[in-house]
Amino acid sequence: MDKHSISAEKGAYISIAAYIFLSALKLTFGYFGDSKGLWADGLNNTTDIIASVAVLIGLKISKRPPDDNHSYGHLRAETVASLVAAFIMITVGLQVIYSAIESFFSQNKEAVPDMFTAYVALFSAIFMYGVYRYNLALSKKTKSASIQAVAQDNRSDALVSIGAFIGIIGATIGISWLDAVAALVVGMMICKTAWDIFHAASLSLTDGFDEQHLQEIGQTILLTDGVKDMSEIKARMHGNEILVEATIHVNPLLTVIQSHDITVKVEENLLKEHGVKHVIVHIEPYVFQKKGTRH
Repeated sequence: MDKHSISAEKGAYISIAAYIFLSALKLTFGYFGDSKGLWADGLNNTTDIIASVAVLIGLKISKRPPDDNHSYGHLRAETVASLVAAFIMITVGLQVIYSAIESFFSQNKEAVPDMFTAYVALFSAIFMYGVYRYNLALSKKTKSASIQAVAQDNRSDALVSIGAFIGIIGATIGISWLDAVAALVVGMMICKTAWDIFHAASLSLTDGFDEQHLQEIGQTILLTDGVKDMSEIKARMHGNEILVEATIHVNPLLTVIQSHDITVKVEENLLKEHGVKHVIVHIEPYVFQKKGTRH
């Protein structure tokens, strides 16, 4: 395993440790401090533990070499793990929303969150923002999409804790329903995060690819020396790797070796400009046409 893989796993381990610490802190003080918002925030962090563990497992499995049943390797293990985490998160998110609505309509007007729960929420926001900055820098260093997703989740959690802090403050100054509303918002943010993870994972697993990015890749191929035209280009995600297939047209008078050299240039340009490591280039003879062709 290379050092970048080890660094990416380190980021997942740090997130797991942070979420275990914060979830225990929030659930404890949320329960004894009568804060539905902080309690919901703690439940949110428990789902983050599961998501981070799923990313860690995916990172480990994805580094396995190709075998008889996986000719392309195991890179999609990260994507499958993200999908599993999304289903778990949406379940918890819906439960938090249900509890918040139930609390709103049956709340005890005299039950006011302890002011100390607000300090816990504020501390959690600052703490998680620090974890976010660390994992964001790590994702750029390792070029790991999964760690980048973890970093964005870290930032969302910091914002959720700020929301819980505002809700608790509101409840302590006499707006008794605000704490339940904060819990409702937290539940919706959990569901939103789960949907984003599900959407990205399902798009990848069904070989979907961003159209604008595909056009940028195609433009890089067309600008490669020796490429006269391009009639087809396809791309898909395989874990964090981009797989590209393209049909290019070259001078029909070139030798096989000269044509091959052009494909090598295409591969080098895609690696340099887009980080694409896996490219299949099919060569066709270029037929001159008066309109709609490149010279």
